[in-house]
Amino acid sequence: MVTAAPLRRVPIVWPAVTPDEYVEAVLELVERIPPGRVMSYGAVADALAERSGRNSARLVGNIMARHGGAVPWHRVVNSAGRLPPGHEREARARLRAEGTPLRASGVDLAAAAWSPAPAGTGEGAWPPEEGM
Repeated sequence: MVTAAPLRRVPIVWPAVTPDEYVEAVLELVERIPPGRVMSYGAVADALAERSGRNSARLVGNIMARHGGAVPWHRVVNSAGRLPPGHEREARARLRAEGTPLRASGVDLAAAAWSPAPAGTGEGAWPPEEGM
């Protein structure tokens, strides 16, 4: 007779922040990108991953599409430097006005990529001292 192995309990891992808090964290980080610099959707997700429990470039893109109108949305591009779909012309004009290094296909990421400084290192540190 074959007996089944006992059921193993798997702990539930709750996200470090709520979905609304994550939206706010994404928008706050995008607001901190300096003029003339950009971050990719994946870089935004990576910068928030440790504190948020999330790491999805697609989720960041979705948040930017739904909620990004009040922040410098044009400073967030895809991993190849391509501009936000459907808004390429306006994004290019805004980036050009800020002096962002551009290529024919979008942003020159090697020259324009920005990353927040690690927490506790001063100006531009992420997350800010007051938390998310």
